[in-house]
Amino acid sequence: MSPELISILVLVVVFVIATTRSVNMGALAFAAAFAVGELVADLDADGIFAGFPGDLFVVLVGVTYLFAIARANGTTDWLVHASIRLVRGRVALIPWVMFALTGALTAIGAVSPAAVAIVAPIALSFAARYGISPLLMGAMVVHGAQGGGFSPISIYGTIVNGIVEREHLPGNAVFLFLASLIVNLVIAGVMFVLFGGLKLWAQGAVPLNEAHGATGTPDRHDAPADGTGTGTAPSSGTARSGTAVAARPETPDTTRLTPARVATLTALVALVVAVLVFDLDAGLTSITLAVILSAAWPQDSRTAVGQIAWTTVLLICGVLTYVGVLDQMGTIKWAGEGVGGIGVPLLAAVLLCYIGAIVSAFASSVGIMGALIPLAVPFLAQGEIGAVGMVAALAVSATVVDVSPFSTNGALVLAAAPDVDRERFFRQLMIYGGIVVAVVPAVVWLVMVVPGFG
Repeated sequence: MSPELISILVLVVVFVIATTRSVNMGALAFAAAFAVGELVADLDADGIFAGFPGDLFVVLVGVTYLFAIARANGTTDWLVHASIRLVRGRVALIPWVMFALTGALTAIGAVSPAAVAIVAPIALSFAARYGISPLLMGAMVVHGAQGGGFSPISIYGTIVNGIVEREHLPGNAVFLFLASLIVNLVIAGVMFVLFGGLKLWAQGAVPLNEAHGATGTPDRHDAPADGTGTGTAPSSGTARSGTAVAARPETPDTTRLTPARVATLTALVALVVAVLVFDLDAGLTSITLAVILSAAWPQDSRTAVGQIAWTTVLLICGVLTYVGVLDQMGTIKWAGEGVGGIGVPLLAAVLLCYIGAIVSAFASSVGIMGALIPLAVPFLAQGEIGAVGMVAALAVSATVVDVSPFSTNGALVLAAAPDVDRERFFRQLMIYGGIVVAVVPAVVWLVMVVPGFG
């Protein structure tokens, strides 16, 4: 049995054990990385740790740390109420606002994880407050980021168009952008219908006196513990019933801007500017801003470090470390070359789309696109497959799956969701990501590759 096949089988075993025995998949993946790296791939410790996603570790810790402080001092609640006022109380519009916001950020040049890191905590806090499915809200944020991610001036767009030019393939930047935008917009619409969007629309507008009222930090009844968005609301009135929530004097007024909240809002704006304008790392910037807020208002941030999503950090970093071992072993390249050698171009095209989707669900989307597009060059040169449609299909397949909890964007959504059963929410994201992996590559292949665009 080849080392590459052994490494894939071990990954399957990790999934099975984690699913059936409720063991943290990240811990299992670390153990698997050690065993496969040492015994099969002949890697030393440095080689195994080369795949550890240090940048993602810092992003997850930094962003969840900063927004834990924002939740503690009531800033996220203030933002929720401000959002309600902005859309005149129509809660159903908020998921689309988040979709458009992340799409606009990536379209003008933000890296997709950076946009999600900025928007997801606010969007998921809103979902918890108003009983919206966190899966719906998280999907809207991620698909919004990917929808705008291939504009001609975006990071993804410039990278893919650059690869196409370097490989001397026909290209169409507008087709690439519209393909990603339409696919993600359609998926977002389906999610909106399936996960309660129509009910939100039917309920109409929340009375604006609720948005202005002193509701305080939402208690456990405001958001369901199972992460489904269908929990029971308190009898005193909720957004779902359309009745104003009575003021609770024991909780702070979330509509008033205190010095701590002004400082936190300033920090959030600084994070956006640092990431989008100065191209600074989102994780390091978030930690720095969180430390400054902690030093100024220690009473608000005393428990913030404990609210960092450590379980999620372990899970994601462990799995990606094992994927790094696979990459070092050449497993990913081995699988891609095996598919590229198939003599039937259309079959090779759909298999490459599936490889891009499956691997990208655990690894870098940009890295996968950079590897798969050159692998497609030999049969694109035969003229039987349209290059423009094939490149667009590969790009969409490799990025739309970022809703997976093992990808950076999915991990950020999982870490940002407050007041949910994280294990259940993780399973929901994993199932949803699996459905996307199973369905979307075949659909984009049928729509973009089979007609022979380009």
